[in-house]
Amino acid sequence: MTEKAIFYHAGCGVCVDAEQAVADAIDPARYNVESVHLGEAPGRVAEAEAAGVKSVPALVLGGLPYHINFGAPLDALK
Repeated sequence: MTEKAIFYHAGCGVCVDAEQAVADAIDPARYNVESVHLGEAPGRVAEAEAAGVKSVPALVLGGLPYHINFGAPLDALK
């Protein structure tokens, strides 16, 4: 059984690069990675915030947020 991982991003260049480098590198046999573009799914900003995401791009893996580089603060997406 795979564990869920969520990659939150805003679609900016930093986010797209991080998605290609990080999210695509995760072992699909271990993790089911969902990519969430918060600009297209603004209803999920609160979900990201509740998961501990402070800025995007970020990966929530095993219930812990991992912030990758810095694209935009989550507050800018509200």
